[in-house]
Amino acid sequence: MGFVNRIIQSLEVTHNPNLTLIEQLIANDDLLPVEPEKRTWRAYNYVAFWVADMFNINMWMIVSSMIQLGMSWWQAWICVWLGQGIATPFLVLNARPGAIFHVTFPIVNRTSFGMFGSLCNARAKQHSIWYGVQASIGGSCVLVMLRAMWPSIDDLPNSMPASSGTNTRDYLCFFLFWLISLPVIWLPVHKVRHFFLVTPILMPIASMTFLIWCIVKAHGIGPIVHQSSTLHGSKLGWAMVVGTMSCVSNKVTLVTNAPDFASRARTPSAALYPQLFASPLTASFVCLIGILVSSSSQAIYGRAIWSPIELLGNFLYDNPSKATRFGVWFISASFVIAQVKLHVSVSFAVGCNRDASFLDGHEHFRELSNIRRGGYIAATVGLVMCPWNLLKTSNEFTSYLSAYSVFLSSIAGVMVTEYYVVRKGHYNVKDLYNTRKDSWAYTAYIAGILINAVGFAGATGREVPLVATRIYELSFVTGFGVSAVVYWALNRVFPVVGAADTFEEIDVSQYELKANGSQDIEEMDIDTKDAGSETASE
Repeated sequence: MGFVNRIIQSLEVTHNPNLTLIEQLIANDDLLPVEPEKRTWRAYNYVAFWVADMFNINMWMIVSSMIQLGMSWWQAWICVWLGQGIATPFLVLNARPGAIFHVTFPIVNRTSFGMFGSLCNARAKQHSIWYGVQASIGGSCVLVMLRAMWPSIDDLPNSMPASSGTNTRDYLCFFLFWLISLPVIWLPVHKVRHFFLVTPILMPIASMTFLIWCIVKAHGIGPIVHQSSTLHGSKLGWAMVVGTMSCVSNKVTLVTNAPDFASRARTPSAALYPQLFASPLTASFVCLIGILVSSSSQAIYGRAIWSPIELLGNFLYDNPSKATRFGVWFISASFVIAQVKLHVSVSFAVGCNRDASFLDGHEHFRELSNIRRGGYIAATVGLVMCPWNLLKTSNEFTSYLSAYSVFLSSIAGVMVTEYYVVRKGHYNVKDLYNTRKDSWAYTAYIAGILINAVGFAGATGREVPLVATRIYELSFVTGFGVSAVVYWALNRVFPVVGAADTFEEIDVSQYELKANGSQDIEEMDIDTKDAGSETASE
């Protein structure tokens, strides 16, 4: 055991050895307010971030699934506008505490759930799964890229059993993408903004090239836009609801994570207007390209292909020319870069949650973790979870998105209600670094999950009432709404300490960073007495 302890100690991150485990849990370099010199994100960085984020395969798959359901191109596009119109305001609202007080998600989350309560929320686990799903999509991009260079990769012998859900060739490409994404996690968060400036240049070129190519193969735009919907009446209406909620669910990760990136903003307005406008406009443009590309598959091959990478890979059949192979390689390589960018967002979200509950159970785990290592933990989970099983069909993909939204929407509902309705912008930053006081947040959080629980069971194959299915199809709205209302009602009956009557964004503790930007735990008057016997803090 002495040898093992020496190994563990050699891996520990820098920390004050005089602090107890609870003190390290409350405040560390990754959890303290962002120092002034690291608030480097300007308005153009957020614009670049959203352009980079929206140009990804995930967005294309969502709109392609709508076409496969039987919608026309314009019906699918309406769903995109509705979904973005619903999700974006919530994202901007939840980002505000991070931009004003320069604290990340775990600290904003403590305001509602308390220090110990925030340990148990599901964000880190959910994002680790999301990391794996995006890696699986990235692996399919790598496969097409390698097929364009070496067609013989299709002849790679399979040594994996059918029960694995994959084969040697596909797993190799998945693993290669996983390796490619690892170095980017190493970049410091305040410097990673430079990476987001590459994708907004490369991806529009690749996407427009793909679209023009598909239009040429479909013999013009006419065969694409003249395809009519195969759905009518209530079936069409609920299909559009499902499509709209899929767009919202795809964004719920960043709705919840919003304080993480906003905390790096140079000014609050830098994290407000660029996100309010750049996000929905970019998403709608990207989805229009995805819709037209997916619709072209119907005209070219006689069937709707929901994965754009599968459609791109079809261009490599029937002895393609060198020009075709280069075009496929360029587009697929661009998609690989876009997927790596998504991994930056997810790994930061998991790593920033240094107090994540999957690190519980050993006193050294807290000392071994930081943002960078948290990202690698997410990568490890994504590697072993067999994420390709969630992407076999468009139905499984949309069901996964809905399930993902059930848990995260309830967290966002509590957080937004806390900031705007209960505390009305009044933050006590010092109190976010102690272990005292109770909270009703978990009651509201569970209520937001329970409203969708029966419908979720139906999505797994059980027979449930139709009304439960309809509620589940509105999972973001119902989860967010119920958790917000329950939290507001409980705080009306049992007012929380620090509730305000008028809205003013102010730190009532008057806590300020020292002139040199450094912070010290003792200066923050952190109270850890009897921490083990007390419940979640304010």
